[in-house]
Amino acid sequence: MTAVVGTLFAWQEWQTRTAAHEARIDRWAVPHRERRSRGETHPVHDFLFTYYSETPGRVRRWHPGVGTALAPSDDGPAPHAAWRWYRTDDDGVVALDRDGYLADRGTTVEFVRGLLAATASRPVFAGCFGLHEWAMVYRADERRHALPLRLGRAGTDAVVEAAQIRCSHYDAFRFFTPEAVGRNRLQPTRETQPALEQPGCLHATMDLYKWAYKLGPAVPGELLADCFDLAADVRELDMRASPYDLGDAGYTPVAIETPEGRTEYATAQRRFARRGGELRQRLLAICETLTQA
Repeated sequence: MTAVVGTLFAWQEWQTRTAAHEARIDRWAVPHRERRSRGETHPVHDFLFTYYSETPGRVRRWHPGVGTALAPSDDGPAPHAAWRWYRTDDDGVVALDRDGYLADRGTTVEFVRGLLAATASRPVFAGCFGLHEWAMVYRADERRHALPLRLGRAGTDAVVEAAQIRCSHYDAFRFFTPEAVGRNRLQPTRETQPALEQPGCLHATMDLYKWAYKLGPAVPGELLADCFDLAADVRELDMRASPYDLGDAGYTPVAIETPEGRTEYATAQRRFARRGGELRQRLLAICETLTQA
């Protein structure tokens, strides 16, 4: 077993980083837990803990990431010593066991690296205007969210029928209503995901959080939290541009059925794409470090 180590954190450093990470995640996790205990839901924020499978407790765990080791404290090795895919040397220094990790997660690392690299190689497309959410309710009596439609049933359907839909993201497309499927210029599948994803897609940007936690303890907590924060910001735009009326939750709409709304959406989309591009490169660097000889 090998632990690839380039940096050693003294115990004061990793404890400080642990506390800072927990505080960043608690900003989202604590309200989510409190709502759940009351049987309440949030139309925007719950998505980060329901659609994405990582539990609040696991997201809250700080990891040093591949290439960084943790010196022992006065109380002994860092708690990571008891966690999966870590090893402890004779001096009590704890680090990721790269070989053990890759034995279990190597296929995932290769998939994520390929997908992120392919996405990064493409130009930003900012002409979808969030119509995926509209296609999910097109001509449907049931909706994914218990919220009123801002334009009503007929008005919502009219927006879809007047638009050209070009959704490249399979995990959005798979929720289209049957009547909306044929209106999409693309027909993405799980198999074509690496060939179609592009860096302007809001869902591809939110999914950087998913790929960060799928890479598990190899990703530093700071990068995971950066991806989580970006996903939260993107989710807000995603829902504000949706056909739902979120006024009672305190959100103003991005009216993509108007020229002004489409401009507002595309401007924000490009801004998020820039943030996502930086995080995508950081995740790719993790994949490269993991797989280098």
